[in-house]
Amino acid sequence: MKPTFGPEVLTPLAFLARSGGVFGERVAMVDGDSRLSYSELAQRCERLSGALASLGVEAGDRVSLLAPNTTLSLEAHFGVPMSGAVLNALNIRLSASELGYIVGHAESKVLLAHHRFADLARALLKESGTNTRLVICGGPEDEYEQLLDSAVPHAVPVQDEWALLSINYTSGTTGRPKGVMYSHRGAYLQSLAMVAQVGLGPDSVFLWTLPMFHCNGWCFPWAVTAAGGRHVALEVVDPGEIWRLIKTLGVSHLNAAPTVLTSLVSHPDAQPVHRKLLVATGGAPPSPSLLARLDELNIDVIHLYGLTETYGPAVICDWWPEWSSLGPEDRARLKARQGVANLVSNPLRVIDAEGRDVPPDGVTTGEVVLRGNNVMLGYYRDPEATSRASVDGPGGKWFRTGDVGVMHPDGYLELKDRVKDVIISGGENITSIEVEQVLDSHPAVLESAVVGVPDSHWGEVPVAFVAVRPGFAVGEDELIEHVKARIARFKAPKRIYFDELPKTATGKIQKFRLRTLAREQATET
Repeated sequence: MKPTFGPEVLTPLAFLARSGGVFGERVAMVDGDSRLSYSELAQRCERLSGALASLGVEAGDRVSLLAPNTTLSLEAHFGVPMSGAVLNALNIRLSASELGYIVGHAESKVLLAHHRFADLARALLKESGTNTRLVICGGPEDEYEQLLDSAVPHAVPVQDEWALLSINYTSGTTGRPKGVMYSHRGAYLQSLAMVAQVGLGPDSVFLWTLPMFHCNGWCFPWAVTAAGGRHVALEVVDPGEIWRLIKTLGVSHLNAAPTVLTSLVSHPDAQPVHRKLLVATGGAPPSPSLLARLDELNIDVIHLYGLTETYGPAVICDWWPEWSSLGPEDRARLKARQGVANLVSNPLRVIDAEGRDVPPDGVTTGEVVLRGNNVMLGYYRDPEATSRASVDGPGGKWFRTGDVGVMHPDGYLELKDRVKDVIISGGENITSIEVEQVLDSHPAVLESAVVGVPDSHWGEVPVAFVAVRPGFAVGEDELIEHVKARIARFKAPKRIYFDELPKTATGKIQKFRLRTLAREQATET
């Protein structure tokens, strides 16, 4: 039966409309010395929408964003889709050539750039091959504020909740970024799941340690706004500054990779917080020693798991109250598991090569597959990649994560390995093939292979194995600099070993042997 009084289209834009009225005079954003109320934020986002319309942006056009965690980033998450356009938040750590490819592939009509990244913005647009309009925010050439001052407030009603809201580019096994498509419906539901799972409310103070360009900040720009909480901007992840903001602003929530948490607990300013602080972390399980130190500081940790393709955390290690009475080792073991589907996710599955669910015995491994409203619409302009990422199952298609895990008897997932050769270092994805292609471009390199090895600070770091061309000579430092000059510097190998690469009978490089060798080498050093 069709409902009499609805239904309404689900869109995260509704959260700002509500909070702008309900919490109008409350502080929405703290950015340095500036304070922005919810009513002011709503007005500025409507003006941004109007400004984009004045630049010729129409429904369905793409608008890219190059900015750290500032007011600009938060406004773009509402103002861009408010204009009917699609938001494309860019990773500020990438090189001009990498960003140029993304903007070119997205065919962005406008690029909103923070003034600190003005030179990078101009360089990437040269690489993109597009006529993208550049708008600088802040600094001496602040066109952004001029546009907002002269703009007529504007909002395009969302007619279809499955319409494209944002595109987030992620590296895949091909080495080229793929555009992950988010819908209004998916972002709306994922945002509400985050509100509930981490306990956001009007008294929450959320510190932006997680980049908003990463999976749209796990949908927290919309989630914190939905709860009427306070956003706190953080342009650069600096442990000393984080501790200052925690103590002076009463931060209640932050999201961060384990490497950030490690730097926090080891900082000289670390001391127990007066207000309980909840930290959501993913990318690698927190170690028992890290959990113990965080507990001493009155900081709770919630372990999450997800991908760009799942709007961020699709899986959460829901904590049973009964577990809190267990010993430290048992608590750490349980908290290290990735967990169960979040409130709006379908129950997750772990399947074997034939697509059958593996027994939930905590031993039998399989590939993790996901399905639900918070799984991407697909890869932008890449139906083949979308097809490769899917497998048939109950109810239709399921997303293949490429991650190998086990299902425990209580239904909790624990990851064991990765099918894809993607290295997660400090929360950032590094595609081994991409780094290998750059190494192979050096005239002295015959062939190369890149693998990830465990690192106490970054979680994982890339190391390379290189076979040198006969008659050539090259050193480790030269090759590392060769990589840093061509792609993002954090993707460069931390060590390079020179030797013949082990291969199968068919000529495929045996990366599992290289991982073992790299771990042995790391232990010896």
